[in-house]
Amino acid sequence: MFEENRLPQHISINTFARFLFTSLFLLSGITHFTNVPYYLDLMPQVVPYKVTLIWVSGIVELAGALMILFNWKARLGGWLLVLFLLPVTLVVHGYEMLYAELEVVRALQQAHFLKGFALIGAALLITQIGVSQQAVKSKVNKD
Repeated sequence: MFEENRLPQHISINTFARFLFTSLFLLSGITHFTNVPYYLDLMPQVVPYKVTLIWVSGIVELAGALMILFNWKARLGGWLLVLFLLPVTLVVHGYEMLYAELEVVRALQQAHFLKGFALIGAALLITQIGVSQQAVKSKVNKD
């Protein structure tokens, strides 16, 4: 009924979508440096070098988000976010989802766990097609 190449595409929607997607990572990345105790509390006791991992993950998260937001090597930025999201989703949210004492905490962590996988999917999509308007048009025209 609808042909994909006839669906609306606009550079403003592309820019707004990049802003929406990266805003979570930008805010979270900043708080990796401004609220280290919060992130220390999230990590399981068995994780070594917690403060170093918090700082490194904050850098990776900010770099990936900025690369996507400004469409500068956005596909690499997507890989950086995947690199950030996989261990956070599995180790932090997965652990708490399974072992938290309170049921409400387990339920919240399950939501974060599922959100993490959805964000990994979005970041993986960016690794494959990028975010530029030209990349969107060329993919539509090929199909």
